Amino acid sequence: MMASATRTFPKGFLWGAATSAYQVEGSPLADGAGPSNWHRFCRTPGLVKGGETGDVACDHYNRWKEDIGWMKELGLTAYRFSISWSRVLPEGTGRVNEKGLDFYRRLVDALGEAGIEPNATLFHWDLPAALEDRGGWQNREIADWFAEYARVMFRALDGRVRMWATLNEPWVVSDGGYLHGVLAPGHRSIFETPLASHNLLRAHGAAVDVYRAEGKHRIGIVVNLEPKHPATRSPQDLAAARRADAYMNRQFLDPLLLGSYPEELAGIYGEAWPEFPAADFDAIRRPIDFVGVNYYSRSVVKHEPKAWPVAAGRVRQPGMHTEMDWEIYPDGLAEILLWVGERYGKVPLYVTENGAALADPEPVEGIVHDPVRVAYLADHLRAVRRAMDGGVDVRGYFAWSLLDNFEWSQGFSKRFGLIRVDYATQKRTPKASARYYTKVIQSNGAALDE
Repeated sequence: MMASATRTFPKGFLWGAATSAYQVEGSPLADGAGPSNWHRFCRTPGLVKGGETGDVACDHYNRWKEDIGWMKELGLTAYRFSISWSRVLPEGTGRVNEKGLDFYRRLVDALGEAGIEPNATLFHWDLPAALEDRGGWQNREIADWFAEYARVMFRALDGRVRMWATLNEPWVVSDGGYLHGVLAPGHRSIFETPLASHNLLRAHGAAVDVYRAEGKHRIGIVVNLEPKHPATRSPQDLAAARRADAYMNRQFLDPLLLGSYPEELAGIYGEAWPEFPAADFDAIRRPIDFVGVNYYSRSVVKHEPKAWPVAAGRVRQPGMHTEMDWEIYPDGLAEILLWVGERYGKVPLYVTENGAALADPEPVEGIVHDPVRVAYLADHLRAVRRAMDGGVDVRGYFAWSLLDNFEWSQGFSKRFGLIRVDYATQKRTPKASARYYTKVIQSNGAALDE
């Protein structure tokens, strides 16, 4: 982008917001759906704050028409959502639940009628419980199961969905679900973690192969990234930052785009690091059409031998933090986008999630005043623009999230939404950040300079 054009974004830039199935839909067993591993996880005492579940969430399964109305009011040109695998395939494979599939058919049809581009993610953390019983992401067969599911979805929706993501944040699935046990399925095993990561990547590659045979548009993957800054310039802290970067950022992008794992991983995992078949990397490194980048913060790290398994401890920085205790650091978004371009070449990028959990006040005269989130949006969108000025091919931005929703093991205690949800009544109330985002969209980014 030329400097003279930086006040607006390119024509066709996607202005969106994002959600995920288990966080907003509710009705997890409705109309013949099967349970997911998150349905089970939430029912295990002590794992989710307040014992809360996604049984109702934002009731989007029943209120999707209203929610599309809010998307139109905001002026969104795109909506990123995920599909509940167990809603469509209750056993994970085999029988297709047409009633579950019909929900997504109605959703994407209505989005099209509203002039909003659907952006569908196949897997956003909720695995069919029936597949969990067969080993879940530990079982190499899951690549075939995922390919079967992907084929069902592509055949049903590809005429209406032109942008697909295979996985959302595979690092979080493996780290939270298999290493630290704070997310479904709640395991704590360093031996399971690299296997889960590898099979997630294999499943991605298998789905891409299916799409090349069945689909006609674009497919990619969504990863969460953050800069890893050393606390000091000491050799120990520099090495800790490299390990943290390899573990979070490069563990997934290197196999996808370069065909191998970072060399640091063998040292991080130690005896738990397996030898993977060379043919797996050919299957993983399939050409993709874009990478989605989810960005929330950076990490400043120091050498910390007791910080298992990476031996890199986080150093909390001064300044503003969100309710998740994540530092608000907009410059990190420009930095990570530029880094992806420098390391992996001219791959098209989308910012597929970016947002802040904040202690929002109660609505006043029909609006929630959230000035910190307004500033957060403005500063991060300016960071996107700086990355584009630096030559990075960014084609869209999706705010997280459209709605306040179920924040996984945090229950309903964290509010990320542009729209407030009163969980007792399901009343939706726009926040000032939503109104600001509308101004940005209507001006195609020019409002960022006001």
